Amino acid sequence: MAVNRDPILKRCRSLQIDPSHMGIYKESKRKPRQSFRKMSDYGIQLREKQRAKFIYGVQEKQFRNTFEKAAKKKGITGENLLIMLEERLDNVVYRMGMAMTRREARQLVVHSHFTVNGKKVNIPSYQVKPGDVIKVKAKSQKSPKFAEIKEMQVGVPGWLSVDRDKLEGQVLADPTRDQIDTPIEERLIVELYSK
Repeated sequence: MAVNRDPILKRCRSLQIDPSHMGIYKESKRKPRQSFRKMSDYGIQLREKQRAKFIYGVQEKQFRNTFEKAAKKKGITGENLLIMLEERLDNVVYRMGMAMTRREARQLVVHSHFTVNGKKVNIPSYQVKPGDVIKVKAKSQKSPKFAEIKEMQVGVPGWLSVDRDKLEGQVLADPTRDQIDTPIEERLIVELYSK
């Protein structure tokens, strides 16, 4: 799998994203370059897609497949896309506060530290559903990493519930667009793919 190894703060600057959306609470000392050239409509749409891919840690092919699935679902395509990205297992682990960043959540999932409904799942793109219970494996709970996570205080979105003592959480419902705080204008992505 292709891995983007660019420095995160540099990418945040170029895509005009606040690093806190990546789970990084560090400011870049450099100021973004000011461009006096007006960006074309295509450029604005492309940048919005790149922002979504970067925030959720998804490569182009996977993002395109997710968009096509979202387009087939009932409802607004852009909202469906964001909901599907939010319901990825790595993102849910991050939202539950079981990892500091989405990248870390992805690594923890790949290393088989989590179970979904009692079954081991090591696929970061696994789509969770309402009612699913995500839990840290008993063997992994003894590690210092999860002992540290138990002590953390993190805001959890309303569509998830978390029991920090047991290191488990449940998906209560599908997230609504209002509950997704990611700074993405999904209509621009829909416009880009509908060309």
